[in-house]
Order: sequence, then C-alpha cells, then structure tokens
Amino acid sequence: MKPEQPSTPMLPKNGGLGRLSAVWQWCLLALLSAVFAGVLEMIGIPAGLLMGPMIAGALVGMNGGTIRLPRQLFFCVQVVLAMMIAASMSPDLLVTFSGNWLLFLAIILSVIGVSTLCGWTITRMGILPGTTAIWGSSAGAASTMLLMADAYGADARLVAFMQYLRVVFVASTATIVSHLWVSGVEAETATHWFAPIAGLPFFMTLAVGIASGILGKILRVPAGAFLVPFAIGSALNITGTLTIELPQWLLALSFAMLGWNIGLGFTRAILAHARRALMPTIVSIVVLISFSGLLALLLIKVAGIDPLTAYLATSPGGLDSIAVIAASSNVDLPFVMALQTARLLIITLIGPALARFVADRA
Repeated sequence: MKPEQPSTPMLPKNGGLGRLSAVWQWCLLALLSAVFAGVLEMIGIPAGLLMGPMIAGALVGMNGGTIRLPRQLFFCVQVVLAMMIAASMSPDLLVTFSGNWLLFLAIILSVIGVSTLCGWTITRMGILPGTTAIWGSSAGAASTMLLMADAYGADARLVAFMQYLRVVFVASTATIVSHLWVSGVEAETATHWFAPIAGLPFFMTLAVGIASGILGKILRVPAGAFLVPFAIGSALNITGTLTIELPQWLLALSFAMLGWNIGLGFTRAILAHARRALMPTIVSIVVLISFSGLLALLLIKVAGIDPLTAYLATSPGGLDSIAVIAASSNVDLPFVMALQTARLLIITLIGPALARFVADRA
C-alpha cells in the first residue's frame, strides 16, 4: 500500500536523533509508541494502537530520526489489514449499494471535485510553486499523483508533505469523532492478545493474503498490495471457502507499523521546505473534511446510515487508516470499506487525468 500515501520523502541529514544508531532509534520509537498507545487506549481513544505509534514516529522524524519502515514489512502490513477487513464483509452490502449507487457515486465525485478545487485555488493564488497544490490536494491516489507531479515539474517534496498531512488530519479527526460518539458507552471486554488460534486457517489466511498481494504488485493494480487481498479475501470469506483467522498481537503490530510509516514521513527537511505551504494546506484539508461531514449528513438523511458509519465512510482517506479506526469502533465496517474502496478506485481512474486537466489550465 500504502493506499493513499506517498513514497517516503528524502531522508534528513544526520543530526539530533540521526546521530544515534538505527538500533537505538528503533528502540526509542518502540518505547514512545508503547507509552502513547497505552495512554490513548487507557482513555478510550479508538485506534490508539495506530495513533500512538503515528505520534511517536512524527516525533522521531521531526527530531532528526533517519529510520524508515522497510518496504517488505509494509507490504506485510497491507496484507494483514486487507485480510482483517475482508473477514467482516457480507452479502448484505450489495443490497445496500444496489439501491443507493447513484447517491454513492455523487458523494465520491463531490469529494474529488472539492479537493481539486482546493488545489486549483491555492495554485491560482500563487502560494505554492507551479502546479504543486493541484497534485498535493488530491484526496487519494497519492503515489500516482507524486509521479505525475514530478513529470509536470512540480515540487514532489511539497506534494508528499501535503498528502501526509491530509492523512494525519483525517485520521486524527476520525479518531476524535469516534471517541466522542462512543463516549458514555461501556468499555469493551479486555482484549486477549495471545488467545489460542486455529493453526490451519491462520496459515491459509496468510498464504492467500501474501499471494494476492504479490499478484496485485505484478498486475500493477493501484494500491494492489491492499486491494487485491481485500477483494479475494472478501470473496472467499463471503462464499465460506476461507475462514479468516488473525491473532490480536499481529493486528496490533500491523497497526503500529502503519502508524510508524505515516509518522516517520515528517522530517526536519520536509517541514522546513513546506513552512510556507503549511497554513494553506491546513485550510484546504479542513475544508475537505468539513465538506465530507456534510456528505455524511446526506447519507444519514437519504440512506438511513448511522452517523458514525456515514462519517467514516465519507472521510477523504487514507484507506488503511480509516479501516483501522472503523475496525476499532462500533460501525458498519463493510459499508465503510465499500465506499472507501470505491472512492480510491474512482479517483485512481479519473484523478490523474482530472488533475492534469486542471494543471494545464492553472
């Protein structure tokens, strides 16, 4: 994956934590992650196992850390998360979508339109160089946008910064909304981290997930390491062909590594380079999140979707972060994932062409 996240920006020069060896940096990151995740889980924040490591990763990255999550590990994270979500899919979802497909398509196209408008506005105001803001404001397909931004002579580092910042804002806002929505509800029973699992289904789950992820890479499917295992795992789960089995400790580790991958992208070099773009980027992200909230109200009124499910379903990425938050909350997870996946697929198909069209005229 990362669905909806850019390639890792350039590494900072050694300084601060960069003077430490990689082993000590990883030890510090793990310690900080455990502290932050423990605090967030204690106060009942959904997806604390994601948000805590993300905060820790950002602190390490901004203080000169040079470590990055290896691509092979992140591939495994994508596979595990995809199979986790696939386990919740059911045939009832098709019934919901078949009766409201026009509304869902309008919602997705509206999000794409508003994000593109934000980028065009920032570009026309001359706040960022060239067409950087158009590529950076895209609500998805970040890797594709980075490649096209570079081809258009835009600043790829600023595009990466804008995409990372959007993911952090959206994930943080969704986490807060989920926490406020479920406040007052009794806490769930304690998680059994090392509960016994069925060996054969577990290994079959991993085998199907890894093989599907490799297939997604070979076929060059956008976000293929996540979407192909998700699609194949969902089909096998719905038909009863595969019993998806994943231990809690593996899910927690995957959440943490996803948080690290996001947080470590915020380096000194990127922040110094993007200082001028910070406020316009934040404003555009707030506008996009607010607009998505209005679309959630539309889902509530027209389709009768419960408020928290509607909010998470319309949140503008990233797909993996929203998946973790939804899985940690009392929502209709299949519905959230269906709308999020449809958004990613549509923006992957039309987003680059739309951004190029706007960039040519900006």
